[in-house]
Amino acid sequence: MEDKFDDIRPYYQSEIPAAMRRIADSDMFAPLSKFIFPDRDVEDVRRMVAAIRSTEEFQDLVMYHANNKIVERSITNLTYDGIERLDRTKSYLFVSNHRDIMLDSSLLQGIFLSNGFRTTEITFGSNLMHPQLVVDIGKANKMFKVIRSGNLREFLTNSLHLSEYIRFIIRDKGDSVWIAQRNGRTKDGNDMTDQGIIKMFCMSDGNDPARSLGELNIVPISISYEIESCDILKTKELYLSRDGKKYIKQAGEDLNSILTGIRQQKGRVNLSICRPLTRDELQFDYKCHNDFYKNVATLIDNRIYTNYMLFPNNYIACDMLAGADEYSDRYSQAEKQAFAERLETMLAAIDGDKEVLRSIFLGIYATPVRNKSRLLVHESKK
Repeated sequence: MEDKFDDIRPYYQSEIPAAMRRIADSDMFAPLSKFIFPDRDVEDVRRMVAAIRSTEEFQDLVMYHANNKIVERSITNLTYDGIERLDRTKSYLFVSNHRDIMLDSSLLQGIFLSNGFRTTEITFGSNLMHPQLVVDIGKANKMFKVIRSGNLREFLTNSLHLSEYIRFIIRDKGDSVWIAQRNGRTKDGNDMTDQGIIKMFCMSDGNDPARSLGELNIVPISISYEIESCDILKTKELYLSRDGKKYIKQAGEDLNSILTGIRQQKGRVNLSICRPLTRDELQFDYKCHNDFYKNVATLIDNRIYTNYMLFPNNYIACDMLAGADEYSDRYSQAEKQAFAERLETMLAAIDGDKEVLRSIFLGIYATPVRNKSRLLVHESKK
């Protein structure tokens, strides 16, 4: 059965030793070692990595420390909640809003390791699966490939293949899965689950969508950053792709976003493990399957919005966009000044219409407030 998924799966344990040797021999090993283990001799770390024989060892001895080093160097305070909602004996499909290429999933894995939970398998876009060093680190870290190229026929074939693999992991293998709520990061702050993702989940067992999704034990994940990851890079991309223009990535842009996300100061970060979707909640009345997928996507979105942790930057952006002081009790003048200086840094870094750029940048931070506020108003009217 597993041979069917050789084109996308993580490494088997038998493949780990060769991958570790390639990582240890990589030209990038020394700088990576110095980042993760600054107080250890590089050759000592090299010997340790070359001796690793399993995914569990790699995650415990290397990735756990890499995650902690990122938190230590770029996050003021990492908080989380909701882990008590999980049953250690169950497998889950974690559907997360997606702001940073690497950290959204990595921080969750670190939380699981710290609390004695098994880590999940992680989706990883095929566009990011290069060079070999990245492939080896990713596939040794339980990442599996999501193929994002091809024509419509290939897209449908790949979607079914992915759906079958996710169901196999959860139902047969007994592991959990992390996946983003949409392809690619949310760049404008508007976290919305792509109903096509919900359709993909059902493709491997679609006769009864509610039963099919219920079997996957979906748990939304809501992650909030005080300083939006890659905010200036996202502003530039949104600016260049406005009015329906196609944004063409430059060579090495994905890698630059990964490195920026790792190094950039992010202030406070909160990750909420939301209440799992129940089978009763999935019993929607619907006329067609697309209505069902839309309802499930909205259910996931509402969980994510409810569990946002909103920071002063979010409220400041709302007030700056509106030219008002509606949320002035949520931030200090010093916080507003610091945010305004970040806005000026962005405006100086990007050529273009400064008012449009300003609106895009502020929108990235303001949209989570609007989404949560609309949901709360809607809930209060029920």
